[in-house]
Amino acid sequence: MCDNDSINDIIEYKLRTGGLSRRQFGALTLGVGVASALPPVANAAETKESEVEIKTPDGTADAYFVHPATGKHPGVLIWPDLFGLRPTFKQMGKRLAESGYAVLVVNPFYRTKKAPTAPDHADFNDPATRQMLMSLHDSLTPTTAKTDAKAFIPYLDSQAAVDKKRKIGTTGYCMGGPLVFETAAALPGRVGAGATFHGGGLVTDKPDSPHLLIPKMKASYLIAIAENDDQKQPDAKNVLRDSFAKAKLPAQIEVYKGTMHGWCPPDSQVYNQEQAEKAWGRMLVLFKTALA
Repeated sequence: MCDNDSINDIIEYKLRTGGLSRRQFGALTLGVGVASALPPVANAAETKESEVEIKTPDGTADAYFVHPATGKHPGVLIWPDLFGLRPTFKQMGKRLAESGYAVLVVNPFYRTKKAPTAPDHADFNDPATRQMLMSLHDSLTPTTAKTDAKAFIPYLDSQAAVDKKRKIGTTGYCMGGPLVFETAAALPGRVGAGATFHGGGLVTDKPDSPHLLIPKMKASYLIAIAENDDQKQPDAKNVLRDSFAKAKLPAQIEVYKGTMHGWCPPDSQVYNQEQAEKAWGRMLVLFKTALA
């Protein structure tokens, strides 16, 4: 949920598991460390990749586009976490492309600055760094999300590598979770699958809570919840289940045991490879069926 409580939880986790000494406590860095090597994709497709720019009503967004070298494939839009578009998310996007998808990984903060938007080894304990990252987070609204979705999805559809006869998928990490909901609600006829990983703020008591968008969607969903996020907000999963059921939309909603907020990107301080691979595998199953 990209807040001070999450940072404190990460520190406690690293101390408890031996990944951080008391002496190292004050130097904890988050989000853009050295990425772990992701497991190889069986029968991986050869891919083509490029840095691209996308015109939106609010400016020019920088992004990374990767796809199989031949043929047409379902498009997937990836919304990164608070630390933005960076090598780890390009690595994740390429891995998904190797499984047969045309993948666009965007810089959601393009209105403020081009990627990279976070410094290397960003220290969330540093007040100036924390303020900078949270100001980027706070620059995004439901309105900017809708604007961007209506630019990024048509961009995918304009690419020769994208099969427009098949639905598009979208995924989001941390703060990207609500952006997935906004995307699916903004373009319900085009988005067929959504997946959120440790998505922050999917259920709130505000009138613009992302879960209230579910009746506007026509997508199947995977909601992968971190265990410590569930402990803070145990009712959220039930609200989501009820909301998807009322909308008659398929949704797999699960708390991943032993995980901390941020466990999926391989450069995270709390990366949990076993559970991240489990969630990744379930996303591939979702895409195989919902984007057919």
